[in-house]
Amino acid sequence: MKPRKRIFLIFKVIASFYLLSVAMGCFNGDRQNNAAPQNQNLDEHLHGADEVHDDHDHDCNDHDEADHDEYHAASDDQSEEGIVHLSTAEMEKMGIELLEAQPGRLNIELSVPGEIRLNADRTANIVPHLTGIVRTITKSVGDAVARGETMAIVESRELADKRSSLHASHDRLELAELNFQREERLWNKKISSEQDYLYARQELSQARIELESAKQKLLTLGFSNEYVETLPHDPKEVITDLKVTAPFSGRVIERNITLGELIQENTVAFVIADLSTVWVDLSIYQKDLPFVREGQGVVISPGRGIADAAGIISYLSPVVAKETRTALARVVLPNPDGHFRPGLFITATLAGDELPVPLMVPKAALQNLDGETCVFIRHLDGFKAQPVTIGRTDKIHAEVASGLRPGQSYVAQGAFEIKAKIVTSTLDSHAGHGH
Repeated sequence: MKPRKRIFLIFKVIASFYLLSVAMGCFNGDRQNNAAPQNQNLDEHLHGADEVHDDHDHDCNDHDEADHDEYHAASDDQSEEGIVHLSTAEMEKMGIELLEAQPGRLNIELSVPGEIRLNADRTANIVPHLTGIVRTITKSVGDAVARGETMAIVESRELADKRSSLHASHDRLELAELNFQREERLWNKKISSEQDYLYARQELSQARIELESAKQKLLTLGFSNEYVETLPHDPKEVITDLKVTAPFSGRVIERNITLGELIQENTVAFVIADLSTVWVDLSIYQKDLPFVREGQGVVISPGRGIADAAGIISYLSPVVAKETRTALARVVLPNPDGHFRPGLFITATLAGDELPVPLMVPKAALQNLDGETCVFIRHLDGFKAQPVTIGRTDKIHAEVASGLRPGQSYVAQGAFEIKAKIVTSTLDSHAGHGH
């Protein structure tokens, strides 16, 4: 390196150190001179931050107080939910009437299902009891028949045999009577022996037995005693014709024979019924049995435009059916106009005795709200829906099994108006949030 350049480099290094020392001195001086202002600025800055923090705390406190007030307002609204506030004037206008829950007595009326049936005591299956061929039919389903009226004629050889036997027995009896009378005269005159007299008397007794047996065979077929007595003296009677007759006046409800048909002795040719009375069979459930008895009044309601009818329970079954677990109660009902047709289902109302209950309210006090049965009770300065469980009822009152205390005030009249107010306010609330 040349001497000139070396000198220049040394000078540059010395100058650099000098400038660095000067700079360091200025920095220390400035630091000392600016220390107080900087501290003052820092204090001012910190004081300003405190003020800002205080302002922030004040704003936060104000905000918390507002939130607290809003929370309490919301809580108050929540506590008022479901409560209807009414002024005295509104209560009078709505007809609100308050009562205290008390015990009472229900006039129990049972409503039970039933069915109209044929009066079995006045229903008959007409069976010819002989084999034969149907030659004539004079009655069909729906026809009215009188007692003893011929409904059909069956040609029966078996009947012919029985009638022939009756005729023969009758003739033998007449001969036996003549022979006995003759033998009795001869024996009295000592012309014939006592043995002949006793034999004639025995023959007469045997003939009478045979004739009576022949009559009984015809009587069992349904012939009247008068007819059987006159039959041997009526030569015009066709002995093969079996007349099927009605045992009492009524109406044909079934016919099971046709012309030319060969019927057996157990064939039910007709079914007739006297419909001037019918049976009403009622199904009494186990829980209702204590309130039902024979002689109890019943109102039968067939509906379908048929007027109600009053009757009396004439029979109450001593046993309960296994299938239905119900007991049978029967009413014999007059049916002069034929409106009560067998097969119709009916509803029967039974007048029961008074039943004491621990707590009851009028039915008008009960309302259905949100799927629950409720009453409105007094709550602070309003009314609140109280769910209740209902037990037995009559036409006017209902037993309260749970949900209400004795002495508790409730709305006896005007409950529907309160419910309407709740429903209306709910609808208005929903409408307001619908935008």
